Amino acid sequence: MKNIFRSAVTLLCLLIVEFVNAQIKTPDQIYGELFKRVQMEKVFADGKIFVDLIPKQSPAIIMNLYTEQRDKKDFSLKYFVETNFEFPKSNLSEFGVKEHIKTLWKTLERKPDIIQNGSSLIPLPYSYIVPGGRFREIYYWDSYFTMLGLEESGEFNTIENMVKNFAFLIDQFGHIPNGNRTYYLSRSQPPFFALMVELLSKIKGQQIYREFLPELLKEHRYWTSENRLIKLSDTDSLSRYWDERDQPRQESYREDVLVAEKSGRKPSEIYQNLRAAAASGWDFSTRWFNDSQHIETIKTANIIPVDLNALLYRQEMIIAHALDLIGETQQAKLFRSKAALRLQLIEKYCWNKEKSFYTDYDFKKQQQQLQITAAGLVPLFAIENQSLIQQHLSDIVKITKANLLKAGGVVTTTVNSGQQWDAPNGWAPLEWMAIKGFHNYREKDLAATIAKRWIALNIKVYQNTGKLMEKYNVDDLSLKAGGGEYETQDGFGWTNGVLLKLLNMYPQYNQ
Repeated sequence: MKNIFRSAVTLLCLLIVEFVNAQIKTPDQIYGELFKRVQMEKVFADGKIFVDLIPKQSPAIIMNLYTEQRDKKDFSLKYFVETNFEFPKSNLSEFGVKEHIKTLWKTLERKPDIIQNGSSLIPLPYSYIVPGGRFREIYYWDSYFTMLGLEESGEFNTIENMVKNFAFLIDQFGHIPNGNRTYYLSRSQPPFFALMVELLSKIKGQQIYREFLPELLKEHRYWTSENRLIKLSDTDSLSRYWDERDQPRQESYREDVLVAEKSGRKPSEIYQNLRAAAASGWDFSTRWFNDSQHIETIKTANIIPVDLNALLYRQEMIIAHALDLIGETQQAKLFRSKAALRLQLIEKYCWNKEKSFYTDYDFKKQQQQLQITAAGLVPLFAIENQSLIQQHLSDIVKITKANLLKAGGVVTTTVNSGQQWDAPNGWAPLEWMAIKGFHNYREKDLAATIAKRWIALNIKVYQNTGKLMEKYNVDDLSLKAGGGEYETQDGFGWTNGVLLKLLNMYPQYNQ
């Protein structure tokens, strides 16, 4: 029976690969003028709605109908779209407001995808968990934090299925896209695949490293490829976030066009930097802005991010461990050397002596960024038991308490800009990495303080609304989180995962 199942899955994968290869077209390429009009005329408040719609008939027929009807006096663009496209069901109406967090997994679960012509969805061969709300597809870095809760729930098969889906994407495209949509293919997100493999190995054993080693190596090549690995001197190179395209993002087309128009800069330059910020997961934050205030000055592609390189250190160490398991000791030694060098370069370029904290590095200006952000805590999470970090620990603790620790947890940055990855917002992945990071370096009191405040805020909002949110206002607990290009979503995958993990780590803070 197992062999039959494997054969069926293999066949499904082959069909998906054939389908995807034949249909790697983004919505703007498929729908042309119709796409631009829908986005620029703001037919929907959220630009992501149209690019996720499923055509009721072939795109060619729809475009012929559009060409025939568009110049008629009574033509309604919104009615045309509503008539010719199917709208996805909302995740929100499917669960009761008072159901326990563990019941949400089934609500947020998506079965292996059905191939649909004209849809932007990239079909996946195994079931997976989506974040919720407008996010109806799998997301790369979200999924690691969701897995933390799945592990606590005993949903081990779901974790394995999601890792297999990501391996499938790496094999197909050479990297894990931002999400399984055609319009996300030109970029990735923070590299957590190695940590997912590590997590799964704790459940299923060391053979997991061997099973996914080919994909670990392929993803490492992606993050150290041209345009991502930046030469800082004759001997020094570190990685940055990058997107291959220099056009407006499909899902935020109108917003990107307007930013480019307002900036007075070359549009392709603006689009490249906006897309690079989307690849970072921090879309958007003054962390990426040249003047630390206005999105029109965005320069993400000029920045060596401290968190990205800390995660790549962890990736290289995990690859080294996997290579050791198959007897490739020389290759393992090489990857440990890569990791050791990366650690030295993080210290050289990202330890900010003036701020006594880890910050990003602007390689175009050849100077460190001055902004204190939660990204500066990621080295504690990703790089364990290293004396280089240990020597800075008292400063990091002091700066965190003075600048980032708030009533509801750790704030994203110190700047209140209206962007969603700035103050006063806190996000589950950043809370988890801060808590785990301080725990790694035996600052258990500070870790517990952050956890206590974050848990209390999550439970307070849940008791008042019955919802677990995408992000929270950690500064003023009486206000909702805000900012961004869309309304705050609920559901919500990574919040569920981190909260459930923390409740089990700190049962004394439950209720």
